[in-house]
Amino acid sequence: MSISQTVKNSLEKKSIKYELIPHAHTRSSKESAGAAHIACDHLAKAVIVREGDEYLMVVVPTDYHVHLGKLHRLLGREVGLATEEELVRLFPDCEGGAIPPLGSAYRMITLVDSSLLYQSEIYFESGDHEHLVKVTGKQFSRLLDDAERVNVVTHH
Repeated sequence: MSISQTVKNSLEKKSIKYELIPHAHTRSSKESAGAAHIACDHLAKAVIVREGDEYLMVVVPTDYHVHLGKLHRLLGREVGLATEEELVRLFPDCEGGAIPPLGSAYRMITLVDSSLLYQSEIYFESGDHEHLVKVTGKQFSRLLDDAERVNVVTHH
């Protein structure tokens, strides 16, 4: 597959120049960072949380976890992690677990950890387990221009 059609359309719609970085097949974003020889804080991952029938995407560096307690306080309501079955349904043009951090492209409210917006370059899942998308930090900020900037992470 290399890049999901939704990701490709989103990049083209905003006139974002990108590079597709191939790497060995991996099962997690942390493994992808290692396989592609990039720093974990330059690889953005998407964490999907659910409240009832609503889904939110939280975009964080791959070596961080979403601190659900901080997220609960920020939102003023309880949320839980989406299940694998829900993720397959929400991201139909992606391989299971290879979620691109472009919430608006998938019609989701998006929150982004502020630290990602200050990197010179950012990598993220293309929709499969063998390619990353590389963009400049400025381009990544443009892709997430409708996302709310937050600090709801904890380091591994």
